[in-house]
Amino acid sequence: MPSDYNTHDVSRSANGGEENVVAAEVIAANAIGNNEWKRIVLPSAPADRRNAEAAPAEEPRTDEPMEAGPPVEEPALTLGPLPDSLSLEALVESLLFVAEEAVPIARLAEALEVKPAQVEAALSSLAQHYVGRGISLQRIKDKVQLTTAPAAAAHVQRFLGLAASAPLSRAALETLAIIAYQQPVTRPQVEAIRGVNSDSVIKNLLSKGLIEEAGRTEGPGRPVLYVTTPEFLQHFGLTSLEELPPLNLENVKREPADILKG
Repeated sequence: MPSDYNTHDVSRSANGGEENVVAAEVIAANAIGNNEWKRIVLPSAPADRRNAEAAPAEEPRTDEPMEAGPPVEEPALTLGPLPDSLSLEALVESLLFVAEEAVPIARLAEALEVKPAQVEAALSSLAQHYVGRGISLQRIKDKVQLTTAPAAAAHVQRFLGLAASAPLSRAALETLAIIAYQQPVTRPQVEAIRGVNSDSVIKNLLSKGLIEEAGRTEGPGRPVLYVTTPEFLQHFGLTSLEELPPLNLENVKREPADILKG
């Protein structure tokens, strides 16, 4: 067997230092009839291909100024639709919600920078909106506040763990009725109608928060004037004093008019 079956011719390129195979000899052992070895020489790669492989990649020139393209405009931020301003009814409702007690109509109008008549219209609209709901508007004279619906009183008491209040006595109901219909009224006026001393009954009603003092008269001794409270309306399930049932005094013996004048 010949000993030069694996000979290769290799040359180096002058500029790149990389090895390029100029000619490759592949020794193929082809068995022919007399077991002789045949040498096959592959042709070398074309010159233009060798030069392209040997030439280094051309680097981009940095000394030439690059042409500035058109400015890229950033997309403008788009905001969602702004919420509509609240209605006057909603604003009145907000103020009543945070108020700790009944608020005068004039104070609401001042805070909202509107006329009292506009507040009155908003309150009427709210009162209609609250029909059949769990809260209601409670008015006493020129004041108003938000309260729970009277029909929910038992459930509210159970939820808050409050004991049910004891029913009012007949004497307390009589005194409270006189004050509710004749307010502001003094104790001597109440006693003149009832015909008995009412000092202890009035003190009891004051302790329950159903009545309160509202100044003094200008008469002799300047007796204290009493009026009902918002708790009185809540206790009897009323939203205003206008909901009190009308008095029918046709069959009642009328006393002199000066009885209630002190």
